[in-house]
Amino acid sequence: MSKKLSTLSNLSQRIIVGVLGAAIFVGSILFGEWTYFILFLGLTLLGILEFYRLVQVQGIMPHRGIGVTLGAVFYTSVFLVERELVAAEIMYISAPLLFLVFILEMYRKHPQPFTNIAFTIMGAVYIAGPFGLLHTLAFIEGAYSWQPILGLMLLIWASDTGAYIAGKNFGKNKLFERISPGKTWEGWIGGTLLAVAVGYVLSLFFTDLQTYQWVIVAFLVAVFGVWGDLTESLLKRSLGVKDSGTLLPGHGGILDRFDSLLMAIPFIVAFLKIF
Repeated sequence: MSKKLSTLSNLSQRIIVGVLGAAIFVGSILFGEWTYFILFLGLTLLGILEFYRLVQVQGIMPHRGIGVTLGAVFYTSVFLVERELVAAEIMYISAPLLFLVFILEMYRKHPQPFTNIAFTIMGAVYIAGPFGLLHTLAFIEGAYSWQPILGLMLLIWASDTGAYIAGKNFGKNKLFERISPGKTWEGWIGGTLLAVAVGYVLSLFFTDLQTYQWVIVAFLVAVFGVWGDLTESLLKRSLGVKDSGTLLPGHGGILDRFDSLLMAIPFIVAFLKIF
């Protein structure tokens, strides 16, 4: 399948992978809590491994096994706690795993041991942290609901689409040229307006959240989603790479596709839990 895709144009690859990806996403989220769990568990593990492959180009040697295990344990623990299958104390398992990295690094001979430690922890926190917090949205009403998850995905897509259309047609003023020359203020405004409009429309059909909550979540997606995109661009620029990976033909890697979501989730969860 991947070989056949590689022979197609970039646009064709993007369309095919986009349609298939959307079908898998929507189907997994709608089908039930366990398919949703498996979908994002896969993204968590692949995302952490992709992050570690990225930083290795600079000679950094993260502890892949511990980092992936730490991410999987945190992600799974939050899910089981939110589903009320286990007590919240299970979350303490993550702490020894995190500090085990320091011990293991002592048995290596590497000129930058704390760089390895830092990037091992960063990979797990950067990817598994937000995806683990996503469970609090899935179970915001106590039982699993696909509405907040699917709604969040639609808002991300709306923000990206609005930014692309507005930026392409009206973009003149650079948003953050040093990091991402293609992004403009006009694009950000277009993405924000479309996301907020979609958020309002969602509130008419997705009733797990109130109208004002959907609108504010849409605004948070537009604001922090672009910061997530810029963060990943900064990471790639600092490492001298174009894409985070090649897993998704025409779209790059996991981090390329979900950078906005990773940054937006913590702020959305904080808002909904506090207010």
